[in-house]
Amino acid sequence: MCGRFTLTADISALQESFPWLGIPPGLEPRYNIAPSQPIAVAPNDGKKRLDFFTWGLIPSWAKDPGIGNRMINARAETLAEKPSFRSAFRRRRCLVLADGFYEWRSDDGKSKTPMYIRLEDGAPFAFAGLWEIWNAPDGSQVYSCTIITTEPNPLMAKIHNRMPVILPEKAHSLWLQSGEADPMALSELLKPYPAEEMVAYPVSKLVNSPANDVPAVIEPVS
Repeated sequence: MCGRFTLTADISALQESFPWLGIPPGLEPRYNIAPSQPIAVAPNDGKKRLDFFTWGLIPSWAKDPGIGNRMINARAETLAEKPSFRSAFRRRRCLVLADGFYEWRSDDGKSKTPMYIRLEDGAPFAFAGLWEIWNAPDGSQVYSCTIITTEPNPLMAKIHNRMPVILPEKAHSLWLQSGEADPMALSELLKPYPAEEMVAYPVSKLVNSPANDVPAVIEPVS
C-alpha cells in the first residue's frame, strides 16, 4: 500500500513538471502527508487547476464517511470490478501530485525500516488517483480521493509487495480525459514505474508519526 508521501517541491518546480496546471501561490512543503489529510490533486473536470481533496475515498453511496479511512488505496487489478471504485475509474480520475513516498521494509520479521522512495532526478511526479463527491447530511459536500497501487518493480520488490502507480507525463492527458473512458485503455497505464529511474534509501523513524512533518524525515540515515 501507499500510506505516506511527500510534496516538498516549490511552485516553480511543480509548474515545470505540470505547465498546463494552475497552481495557487502559498503552497507549503509537506514532508509527511498522511491519510485523511487534504492532498494536492488535478481532477479530470476540465478546469486544469490544482485542488485539495481528502485522502481516503468516500463512495457517493456511503452512509458513513469513515469508510474513507479504509480506502486510501485502490488495487489496479480490480478497479473495474469493485463497486467502490468502478464508477470513479470510468468517470472520475485525478493526478495526485507528489515528489516521493514512504514504505516500511521488513528486515527480520520483527523490525521495520522506513524507506523513502523518489525519482532519481528528484522531480515532482503524479500518482494515478480516483475521486468522488460525498453529500453529507448537513448539505455540505466532501471531495475525496484514493491512490492506485500495482505490483512492485524490482526496486520496490525488495521493500514491499505493492507500489503506487506513478504515471509518466505522456499518460497524463489520457488519464485526465473528461467523460466516460474505456477501462481497457486506462488499465494499460497502470504499470510499475521503471525501477532504473527511481532511488530508495532508509530514513529516520520520525516518519512513523504524521505529526513529524519536517525536513528531517526525508534525510538519509545509515
